[in-house]
Amino acid sequence: MPQRLTDLPPLTALSAPLLTWSDTSPHSDDFDDVYFSREGGLEETEHVFLNTNRLPERFAAWKNTRAFVIGETGFGTGLNMLCAWACFEQHAPAGARLHFLSTEKYPLDQVSLGRALRAWPSLAGYSQLLCELWPSPVSGVHRLHLSDRVTLDLHYGDTTERLALLDGQVDAWFLDGFAPSKNPQMWQPELFEAMAARSRPGATFATFTCAGIVKRGLKAAGFSWKKVPGCGRKREILAGMIDTPPTDKRREATPWFTPPAPLPTQQVAVIGAGIAGCSVAAALAKRGVNVTVIEREAPGAGGSGNRQGALYVKLAADTNYQSRFYLSGLLYSQRWLNQLKAPTLWQPCGVVQLATNAKEAKRQQRFCEQHSLPKSVVSPLTQGLSEKAGVAIEAKHALFYPHAGWVRPKALCEHLLQTPNITLRQSDVTSLKREDKSWQLALSDGNTISADQVVIASAHYANMYAQTANLPLQQVRGQVSEVRLPAGVKGPKRVVCAGGYVSPAIEGVLTFGASFVPNNASSEVTDSDHQRNIDELRQTLPALVAELESAGTHLTPQAFEGRAAVRAASPDKTPYAGPVPNAPVWQSDYAVLAKDASRVPNAPGEHYPGLWISTAHGSRGLSSAPLCAELIASRLLDDPMPLEAQLVDHIHPGRRIISAIIRGQ
Repeated sequence: MPQRLTDLPPLTALSAPLLTWSDTSPHSDDFDDVYFSREGGLEETEHVFLNTNRLPERFAAWKNTRAFVIGETGFGTGLNMLCAWACFEQHAPAGARLHFLSTEKYPLDQVSLGRALRAWPSLAGYSQLLCELWPSPVSGVHRLHLSDRVTLDLHYGDTTERLALLDGQVDAWFLDGFAPSKNPQMWQPELFEAMAARSRPGATFATFTCAGIVKRGLKAAGFSWKKVPGCGRKREILAGMIDTPPTDKRREATPWFTPPAPLPTQQVAVIGAGIAGCSVAAALAKRGVNVTVIEREAPGAGGSGNRQGALYVKLAADTNYQSRFYLSGLLYSQRWLNQLKAPTLWQPCGVVQLATNAKEAKRQQRFCEQHSLPKSVVSPLTQGLSEKAGVAIEAKHALFYPHAGWVRPKALCEHLLQTPNITLRQSDVTSLKREDKSWQLALSDGNTISADQVVIASAHYANMYAQTANLPLQQVRGQVSEVRLPAGVKGPKRVVCAGGYVSPAIEGVLTFGASFVPNNASSEVTDSDHQRNIDELRQTLPALVAELESAGTHLTPQAFEGRAAVRAASPDKTPYAGPVPNAPVWQSDYAVLAKDASRVPNAPGEHYPGLWISTAHGSRGLSSAPLCAELIASRLLDDPMPLEAQLVDHIHPGRRIISAIIRGQ
């Protein structure tokens, strides 16, 4: 059987390096080497990596709609990236975009990063933003939007391992890192092979070192190299390119997930103006794409229309792909929301996830034992729960997510639609048809819209079209309850969740819920769902309930306001995000899997050209939809993915077709 994709390495916190400082210049105690030259470090970076890769002239001539991609082995202090960013801003035309991806196994902490970068005052404007966005040291991919034109992906973990997991292609390599004599475990043949497999035809590289192990490894992987003049004390350096990269064999075991070929993207239509649709529209519009959002009602009219929504996830004790995806989504959403610079839209007040019974307490304890995640992401709470939550807590164990919080979903949707390049049109899309290399969208008002590509993001309506009818979706009704707090009752100061959630009050109104009723498409507010929410509130925060009743609030369904909406879920409770597969063709091409799942046909998956989907976000859309939007925008414009290849495949809508074939359904 063909070799499968390399499995994901364990989810873990990464260790910061041990440093010795000479003013602002760090020295690695682990590798006995400097991060940059104490004499002329900026000039060395510009000569070795920028000029040797011919970046000024390549940036100036860049006319592609996709981003120019730089790959780096060893982020260090970020000096190379900051110099490339500054060079790009100086030379690239207005419509060009830069995508910088870099690996790092021992990321500096935020304070050390800022101290090191103070050595370069000319880059202060760039380095300040980098420090503000600096992610927690968790293994995985961390996407940072440095500007609408410049994106940074930090791939935390072992360099060779991370490049093997990379879903993307590189135009120019910065082959950096500590010297081969200091760090021989990095400079191995597998590194150069991974670089070659992730290179575009004609990709260049540059590196300080001229060590024999590097020259031999590059040549064996298919790179040509030559010695060129160095600078400072370095007399010679290496430079070169790869004309014809090797075929990426990762798809031998899963050919159905082969990405579709890039198509024109001058005009994109997005169906649906909830969080899923608005976030994908904004992700595309910020890349310069003209987007028309088509919504049958109003922005946030469906499941994204509540006064408040909680931004949190429930991670599995034994990490699986679903849990890894949702953690990545949570961390991305936190950065993404912070960059909106709109404090009225969300508050990172923190989330206290209670264990209200012994089974859940044991699960949380096992989670903490299995993972060594940094406290900036999540940590156990066994003392001071009431002080942390701001309300009396009877539970004895909880998990605390310090940078999660609550969001105003409807207001967020409206805010995203104000992004330049977005047009909102109120109507319903009744059918989709591909004609003359474009999509024709028939509207309920009798008009037709033409678009190069289409993204379906209409929740439980997403499979109403002929092209998506084979995607299983479950309707899930959810209702929140609202009550105005009486004088003297404050409620929690952080989001508290267990079976449901309770948010800090805004404008004196406490929101809690939400009910979860599968296979129910009613959006009518009911007393029965109010009662479910009340019962859950009694179990989660009994002291708050007693305080409300003592202040004269009658906890009966008739005393509450509320809102109900229908959400969409998939059978495996993971979103669908990616290109829409041509299900009948898949069922024919891969029919042999029903008899023998090891007999993988050599046929790439056929997708409807330029048709995408983002749906089945369930009750965790605030954590999943923004990252799914980024994934779709990246794939649509042929940029690197914001997730490891396995997680990209995990949320691919075609996964259900393949699993159904294998199960004989």
